[in-house]
Amino acid sequence: MAQVLQEILNEKYDICSQERMPLFEALVNYAKKNTTPFDVPGHKMGALKSPLNDVFSDFTMKMDVNSMKELDLLSHPSSVIQEAQQLAAEAFRAKAAYFLVNGTSIGILAMILSACKPGDHILVPRNCHKSVMNGIILSGACPVFLEPEVDQHFGISHGVSVRTIEKALTLHPNAKALLVTYPTYFGTMNDLEKICTLAHKQNIAVIVDSAHGTHLSFVDSLPDPIQAGADLVTMSMHKTGGSLTQSSILLLNSDRISREQIQKSLNMLQSTSASYLLMSSLDVARHELALYGAIRYHSLKEIIEQTIIEIEEHTSFEVLKNSYVKHRFSQLHDFTKLVIRVNESGLSGFEVYTLLKEKYNIQMELAEGYVVMAVITPADTKESLEKLVTALIDIERKYGKGKSIRYPHVTPFSANTLLLTPREAYYAEHEEIPIHEAIGRISADSLMIYPPGIPLVIPGEYVSKEVIEQYHYYIQNFGNILSDSPRKNHITVVKEKK
Repeated sequence: MAQVLQEILNEKYDICSQERMPLFEALVNYAKKNTTPFDVPGHKMGALKSPLNDVFSDFTMKMDVNSMKELDLLSHPSSVIQEAQQLAAEAFRAKAAYFLVNGTSIGILAMILSACKPGDHILVPRNCHKSVMNGIILSGACPVFLEPEVDQHFGISHGVSVRTIEKALTLHPNAKALLVTYPTYFGTMNDLEKICTLAHKQNIAVIVDSAHGTHLSFVDSLPDPIQAGADLVTMSMHKTGGSLTQSSILLLNSDRISREQIQKSLNMLQSTSASYLLMSSLDVARHELALYGAIRYHSLKEIIEQTIIEIEEHTSFEVLKNSYVKHRFSQLHDFTKLVIRVNESGLSGFEVYTLLKEKYNIQMELAEGYVVMAVITPADTKESLEKLVTALIDIERKYGKGKSIRYPHVTPFSANTLLLTPREAYYAEHEEIPIHEAIGRISADSLMIYPPGIPLVIPGEYVSKEVIEQYHYYIQNFGNILSDSPRKNHITVVKEKK
């Protein structure tokens, strides 16, 4: 099997070229030189000693340097950064790649700014990430929200159905862009190839938030967004690709949006002092995925399948599987997102999440009312997953209440009525009020639980009784809701005219 996978890799791109890490190698070579720095950063390649040297090592500090001729410049790449980005484009089979040093959020902002002008309509799933809302505010685009598929059994949302998108395209033929979350935070994937075909017939650009999908290009059983035909894709390389936190990549895959426009948008948004540690980690992560990704994920799938069997055989818990998602929602599921439904034990997802951390020192990715989720990568092993299985069995035995629970507010929200565009609400005059007084007001705030960062309400939406009930549900069970208001149980709303 390993030989077959290697042959597939050889067909995809030049393996010899993918062995190179031009930016990383240039940075290491520079750090080895006995340079006397009179530039920034002020620690001068670690010469200014601090506790960072003890933890990061002296050599890591030497690699934290500023832009210069031999290390290229991210905003106008012409040498080693340019070469590293070209290799990334080749690895993901895209036309161009851009390194990001402020996460996928910056990539999403750049995609929206590049695709939409003020007043343009953009079709977006209502369960999209907060950064999408920020991109809409910055661009002045007018959102048309699409309802995702709601899974009452697991208490989560999946992707927007093809039928819903087809209807929206018919109603809004002059929209400039369609944004798709692929995969969703819980790992489900709609038929993106069909969606791209439908949108492109109307010359509508398809831009993809693939924050959790870096690995898809290297898993034969899972379709990746570039091959599906998306125009722009942003991926969090740090989430599943192995790079350092905050490093991501934006991929361009068509001529509908120019390279110049993407670079212009990124130069406006990104730091002019881009971290070479972050950028070089992208170079290394691309190298590892291109050379070893397919083999590693093939081996990982077998371990995950065995883990699912053990969880379901020894507990009342149920794991979200591809067969279930395909049958119920005509979508696929990414096996690296281990979504475990725990409420049959009488415990909520929030309780199991807390027990795993406090009693077993296991950190899960997120919790919802009925589920906990683990993100699995090639860094995980049979032993680490066995530790999780053992803990889950022990939790049900010690803390399970033996009776299934249902919560009235665990079901994902429906889209609220949009009374102002997010940009209009953002720039309107605001006031902060107790949240129980906000029913019927227009929100100027984003209320969300993080992760995954999906807002319960966004600027411009009507604050309903259901939103406030959902807010209190999360406060009570999870203990925290992120918002623009500095005070708990308060919300910022548009000031009413007298």
